[in-house]
Amino acid sequence: RQDVLVLTPWLAPIVWEGTFNRDILNAQYLQKNLVTGVVTFAVEKYWFFIEGFMRSANKYFLAGHHVNFYLFTDSPEKISHLQMAPENHLFVIPVQNDPRWLDIPTSRMDIISSYIHSQFQYEVDYLYSVDIDVQLLADIGVEIIDALVATISSWQITSQLENSAHETHPESPAAIPEGQGDFQYTASFYGGSVSEVYKLTRACSEKLMEDRENGIEAWWHHESHLNKYLLHHRPTRLLSPEYYWDTEL
Repeated sequence: RQDVLVLTPWLAPIVWEGTFNRDILNAQYLQKNLVTGVVTFAVEKYWFFIEGFMRSANKYFLAGHHVNFYLFTDSPEKISHLQMAPENHLFVIPVQNDPRWLDIPTSRMDIISSYIHSQFQYEVDYLYSVDIDVQLLADIGVEIIDALVATISSWQITSQLENSAHETHPESPAAIPEGQGDFQYTASFYGGSVSEVYKLTRACSEKLMEDRENGIEAWWHHESHLNKYLLHHRPTRLLSPEYYWDTEL
């Protein structure tokens, strides 16, 4: 494609529709006998999105490959019976009476890193975090698989710069000096190998805790810290805004 940027300055591919051959990638992926995990959170009012997300993800996310879906929710009783594809497995993880769940945006990184350490690293090879209020409309295939994967925010290609995820609070470790950011990444869809996602979520969790201890709250919470981490640990693959388009735009 000649109409979009397909390579970063550090030579990581930017995946757009039409820049890959999914048949070739599927054949390569199948030979490795890999399992990919998806983590999502449905706490309080977000239980409403569970069925729509799971039905679309079961159909479109790495279709035909082994996927473990890890659904954290405080309303497991509200989940209707979902018929999963034979190669997919849904694990419902009930959550309650835990202070970490009082503030999901700032606690999410800590929860993911903890579960990687105790469970996920033994069950999956790659792990992706996806927001529960996402509706998948087309195939998301193995072209997303790489060591450290970030998705370019759809806001980046608009002129509404006030929506920048780059933190400017000078006292926060998430702060990025003006002109130093590469891309604006969304925290609604990121992932990679289990080991790399563990490093990312662990680092962001520690910085979020540092903010909390200092009475600071980053403007975009964990997304601000995600962007700062990826500035110093550049992703090996970027997904275009096609992969997570904000319908407000």
